[in-house]
Amino acid sequence: MKKSALDRALGSIKEIMPKTLKTCLWLIRITTLVTLGVLFLEYFGILPHISRFLNPLFNLMGLPGEAALAFVSGYFVNVYSAIAVISTLSMDVRSVTILATMILCAHNMITETAVQKKTGSSAIRMVAVRTLSAFAAGFAMNIIMPEAAESVNIAPIEVQLTLAEMLQAWFFKTLKLIVMMTILIFSLSIVQRLLAEFGVIKWLSNILRPVLAIFGLPAKTSFLWIVANTLGLAYGAAVMIDETESGKITRQDVDLLNHHIGISHSNLEDVLLVASVGAIIWWMLAVRWALSFLLVWELRLETAIRKKMLTLPFEAR
Repeated sequence: MKKSALDRALGSIKEIMPKTLKTCLWLIRITTLVTLGVLFLEYFGILPHISRFLNPLFNLMGLPGEAALAFVSGYFVNVYSAIAVISTLSMDVRSVTILATMILCAHNMITETAVQKKTGSSAIRMVAVRTLSAFAAGFAMNIIMPEAAESVNIAPIEVQLTLAEMLQAWFFKTLKLIVMMTILIFSLSIVQRLLAEFGVIKWLSNILRPVLAIFGLPAKTSFLWIVANTLGLAYGAAVMIDETESGKITRQDVDLLNHHIGISHSNLEDVLLVASVGAIIWWMLAVRWALSFLLVWELRLETAIRKKMLTLPFEAR
């Protein structure tokens, strides 16, 4: 007996719930531990020491030493924490754009690397790729971007909070984040499963095939590409993990996608957020798209060479 559209939809939703709950709890645990750990690093003054160590490197990219603190904050937490630091600095549009591009390449590193590892990519490689790409972007932009003189930020008076006040602020911020993550993850998982059930994902794959082909990505990664570009890696984790574990997308295909979206994801919310403190949108998009293009095609070349080596006789290697 043929199932009705409603029965198919309800069956799909019921099927996805247990796995989505498991992934959601895993992400909440990681997010809570990471943000709490960074809070203590900040309270005990360890983050500023890390930033001072990076000062000479950031000066080479045309950035003031204080920019290192924003990068480190975003690197271990997220774009929101980086923006909070940027808002306390006085930098011109050029410097803000360079720093924002670096942060967009390498932010929320621990959580997002955990997601990418769970979908099949090497954690060490993804950390290396994203970190080096961030600094490569900074160096390149410092060379090619025209000089700017206008300042966009005025530093407010710094207020030193007690540990109790910091923990209270952390609790409510983290609670808000967890609620948002839970709603988005379950909603997105349901939408993804319904789109797959009714053939919409296959249709999207055909529409996006030319764009993905330019970036060196398989057409079957189209929905995950959309998810990563609109919502990001953390919120899209459940869908990515489900697609990989179900065998609909090979780990090799997901690895290619991870090299692209590791550098270029969340191109709506995060890009608009950093634009609000003065960064130029088209520079942030163009530089990261160029980097992701190079990374994917380099991985394809690397894979082809490795396969070629395996077919050679042992004496010829």
